[in-house]
Amino acid sequence: MVMGSQHELMGHGGQPGMSMDGMVQDMRNRFLVAAGLSVPILLWSSIGRQVLHFSVPAPLGLRDDVFQLVLSLPVIGYSAWVFFDGAIHALRARTLDMNVLVAIAIAAGWTYSVIVTLRGGGDVFYEASTVLSAFVLLGHWLEMRARGGANDAVRALLNLAPPQALVIRNGAHVEVPTSELQVGDVLLLKPGAKVPVDAVVEEGASEVDESVVTGESLPVSKAPGAGLIGGSINKNGTLRARATKVGSDTALAQIVKLVQEAQSSKAPGQQLADRAAFWLVLVALVGGTLTLIVWLLAGRSFSQAILFAITVVVITCPDALGLATPTAIMVGTGLGAKRGILFKNAAAIEAAARVQVVVVDKTGTLTKGEPAVTDIHVDGLTQDKVLAFAAAVERNSEHPLAEAIVRRAELEGAGRFSATDFENVPGHGALATVDGHRVAVGNARLMAHENIRLEGLATTRDNMATEGRTVVLVALDGRASAVIGISDAPRPTAKAAVEALQHEGVDVVMLTGDNQATAERIARELGIREVMAEVLPADKAAKIAELQRAGKKVAMVG
Repeated sequence: MVMGSQHELMGHGGQPGMSMDGMVQDMRNRFLVAAGLSVPILLWSSIGRQVLHFSVPAPLGLRDDVFQLVLSLPVIGYSAWVFFDGAIHALRARTLDMNVLVAIAIAAGWTYSVIVTLRGGGDVFYEASTVLSAFVLLGHWLEMRARGGANDAVRALLNLAPPQALVIRNGAHVEVPTSELQVGDVLLLKPGAKVPVDAVVEEGASEVDESVVTGESLPVSKAPGAGLIGGSINKNGTLRARATKVGSDTALAQIVKLVQEAQSSKAPGQQLADRAAFWLVLVALVGGTLTLIVWLLAGRSFSQAILFAITVVVITCPDALGLATPTAIMVGTGLGAKRGILFKNAAAIEAAARVQVVVVDKTGTLTKGEPAVTDIHVDGLTQDKVLAFAAAVERNSEHPLAEAIVRRAELEGAGRFSATDFENVPGHGALATVDGHRVAVGNARLMAHENIRLEGLATTRDNMATEGRTVVLVALDGRASAVIGISDAPRPTAKAAVEALQHEGVDVVMLTGDNQATAERIARELGIREVMAEVLPADKAAKIAELQRAGKKVAMVG
């Protein structure tokens, strides 16, 4: 996000280029200074003397108003300066906002008080200016904390892309910063490596985990000509690919851009407060001027008339208007955080009460985000033996499907065998010798490659695939022996959450990049009636907008 100052992002002054954490700490420090000095200023003010009956004399023999002036200097010159900076920005933009209103109220009361002090003393408003500064700074600090937490989402997205990339230049392997990659660079992707930018495979075959970008729960087979998405992870084979999109053009960069645009939005309530502030500034100035004129015409002295005019200006500045929205944000985000909910901005909290449709991502939200064995159909062997033999082969593989089979075998307490002569066939499966038997574990392409006919298991395989499960075939000594169905299982609490939303009259829609069959199977299990499947990340916002154009208030979860 490009920004000229903290004011442009948060509506306050600040240092250009300051991080969000830095801005939160800066606003906290300004508040602490204002609050800390406002206490003694209040004690040595007329309120402290007459209402609180505070009787301690000012230090060093100073008059009360002189002591208050000294204490107020850091508040006005440091803490409250953000409001003056914001007011200057607003006036340069030919508008009036809360910063202008707060700045006028603070400056009017403090300037009048300084003049009175320099002229020998009298009624002053130092405590009004400093307490007002502290209250409004508190509200802005709380609001910044709420917004600042949401920046973790952007940082997590940016961390999906590796800082370095391995490229092939003049026949040599060279490691370069990802930021220096150019379209046309040839990338070398070893097993376990993150794809740095969008690319197309030129050589090799492998399985690529795209779940963090597309929502596809299972790795996707990649061969020459297949596209790669920056941020995805190469699982097993080595790939040679050519960069097609770099920098801000990558799919990951576009997703980050969407998140940043959402975070830069302003709460509707705050927009209303800003509009109200425009008129309140005019009311304050006009009211103060009229008050001055009326009291002068009534025969009062100029000092009394200006005192009443300043009073009108100060009390016109609504502490509640500046503090109410941020305080509500603090309470809402605090309660949400205790329940594992992070609000990305104030508008999300305000809009939550009006939500009619909740769109939920599938992978990792409705589901556990990892594949699990759901079905085992055997032919000629026991289930335990199939699991034991298949797990012996798959222990040598890092593929998520292999890990799912191994977990199920250990859960069932199947026998443990050692595998020899292991052979990984990228995009197909694996072969090994187990207990004297040649075992093949993989997809239909592996079976065809090994000239293994599925016979009666073909129908079972087709049925599982139709239901959205990933099918793994197991063959023993050249004969198909089992079909294993694997899928991303729903979270234990997902069904109850969906039912609770529907009970409140909220429609639940599943939105996922996974295939239609898998999405519909999960939806049936959870009672979700509407499914949008096979949707790319860049298109998900368009789907949300489509629902909004239909007049629905939409929330996205995931």
